[in-house]
Order: sequence, then C-alpha cells, then structure tokens
Amino acid sequence: MQNLKLLFVVCFVSIYSFSQVIEENLYSEVLGKDRELKILLPRGYSDQDKKAYPVIYVLDGDYLFEIVAGNVDYYSYWQDIPESIVVGINQIDDREKDLMYSNQNSLPIDEGADFFEFFGKELVQYIEKNYKTEPFRVIVGHGKTANFANYYLVREDPVFNGYVVISPDFAPEMSGYLEKRMGILEQKIFYYMAASNKDVPFIMEDTKALNTKLGQIENTNLLYAYNEIEDANHYTTPAHAIPKALDKIFFTFQPISKEEYNKSILQLESSPVEYLIQKYQEIEDLFGIEKQIIINDFNAIEAAIKKQEKWEYFEDLSKLAKQQYPETLLANYYSAMYYEKIGKPKKAMKTYRDAYVMEEIGGITKDFMLEQADAIKADFGY
Repeated sequence: MQNLKLLFVVCFVSIYSFSQVIEENLYSEVLGKDRELKILLPRGYSDQDKKAYPVIYVLDGDYLFEIVAGNVDYYSYWQDIPESIVVGINQIDDREKDLMYSNQNSLPIDEGADFFEFFGKELVQYIEKNYKTEPFRVIVGHGKTANFANYYLVREDPVFNGYVVISPDFAPEMSGYLEKRMGILEQKIFYYMAASNKDVPFIMEDTKALNTKLGQIENTNLLYAYNEIEDANHYTTPAHAIPKALDKIFFTFQPISKEEYNKSILQLESSPVEYLIQKYQEIEDLFGIEKQIIINDFNAIEAAIKKQEKWEYFEDLSKLAKQQYPETLLANYYSAMYYEKIGKPKKAMKTYRDAYVMEEIGGITKDFMLEQADAIKADFGY
C-alpha cells in the first residue's frame, strides 16, 4: 500500500510540475449540464507548436486520470510512446447514471445512452476543435467503465483506435458482442485487457474466459494483449496495468529493443534498412506522427549489417541518413564503411575526411572520422 501511495505522489508531482494540466467544465447539450474535465497537455505544448498529438480519453477521471497522465508524461519523456493529450472526465456524482444499460440487450439506455452520445461525439469534437490532435484515439476504463468503453468498439464504425479495459465488469451480453466484432474488424484496433489474480472472482472468471476466446481470433486487424496482474486487487490493478497497456499499444513507436533486434531484424532475409523505413512508415500510418528516425535505430541496423556482413546495405543506410540528418556526418560514416568493405579504400579515405566539415552526431566525432582515414592511409601507404 505504501508503494502504491508513492506511485500516486510521483504521478501527481510529475504531471503538475512539468506538464500543463487544465481543469474545465464542458456544457453538454445532450446531458443538459456541465461535466468536469481534466486535460493534460504535453510538455512544450503551445499555440505556436506545430505538432499534433494522439488523445487518450480516461473514464473514471476522478481517480484514473492522474495514473494515466503520470505514465503518459513519463513514458513520452523517454520517447517510448508519443507525446499525447490526456483527457479525463470526472464521474463521481454521475457514474451510475452514465453507465446504465438495458437488461434485455446490455446496450446503453436512458442516461447511459445520453452519456454515450456525449462522450463519443460532443467531448471528442470539443477536444479536436480546441486542441491540436492527431486522429489516433485511445479510451481507458476500469470496472464498469471498462465495460462502457467497449460500446464504442462494438458499433459499426469504432470511435477509438485503442481500448484499455482493466478489471472489466462486463454487461451480460458484452463478451459475445466483442468476440463477434473482433472477428470482422476492418481497421487496426489495439485492445488491451487486464485483471488481477486477486480481483473480484466473477470479474476474473469472465476476463479469463474472454481472453481464451479472443486469443483464438485470426484477424490481423486485431492487435490484442492480455495481462493477469499478480498480487493486486480490483482497486490497485490500474496502477500496474496502465504502463503495460501503454507499452503494448505503442510498441511500434518504441526504439528498437534487444528483443526486436534479435527476433526480427537478425532473422530478416531482406534488407534491414527497408525494415527500418517500414517501421517508421507504420508509425505514421498508425498514429499520424511523422517521426524522425532516432540514432538508436540507426545503430541497431548498423550492428545487424556488420553481424551479417551484408555490406551493400551500408550504401542504403547512408542514403537514409542523408535524408534524416543532412547536416551531420552520419551519411559519410556509413558511406565510407561501404567503400571500405567492398574494397575501395581510396574512396573510403576521402569520404571519411570529407566529413570533417559536417556536424558530429551520436558519438561519431570528426576526430574519429580522421582517425579512420589515417588508418587506411597507413595500411595502404597512400
């Protein structure tokens, strides 16, 4: 419990000290009343900022917002996930009404139907009109709000791209709706579900049963992940599950890991450079973000080329480095290695030396480039 309290303090201090948190009321025509919002804007967000950001919408914002916002701020700082806007809606006074559903078909009715319309239309439209957003949206819920989040997925045109469903208290028909819907998805959907081994018994049983069914679905548009959290209860599970959910949803965005390097890149029969290009194209396609290729990922491809001794790919890597970092010596570095490995030492020596006027990058210095050129001169007596 003390560790959990510390986590909340860290999250609170992080988001309120370094990022921009706005608290405001949004009047709903559908509900006929104001609803309280909490909005986290990324570090450096301003009217002059040209960037746009994915949006993570948080139900049960009274207690979930700080956990989600703190993790988003932290992970985006280390570039493991994209900087994102986080929007929480307080439900402490309206939760039961917001989540009403029919006992006949398990779909929203009365105030629940109104809240469904408000959240999926009015709130989303308000955020996208007033803030700089990308079209990638994630929704987060816990318990009964986790069940509610699924209503936006089982409809014909899903409102959200990612669903974080924690310890879901499912309506009677929801599991059947989800199983049927996920088998016919025609767009990429990220679906993360978690419960604890010490959760409410019927929640744990329902979640395990649905996990078995979803794990059998063969649909490449469904990007599904499940975690059974050890030694957490129903109320502490979100603190453990949310960082795992962010990791799963934004896996493609992350720098190339040791696992990706070993299991994917080293197993390629095709070009590792093309793999890198496709990885970043997928980031743009999925999240709407045109991300510059980071040096870590260039280093990973360089290491793979060296390990597999496929020297011709250094030429392609040099061209890519020229596009991404035109003012630096990175392109010369790869080009020089290419010439050196294919037996053109004079051209390699010149390319190393030509880099002296370029900017240093990623630990590759001008002195290092000159040392490489001098080593070739000494070896060949030029």
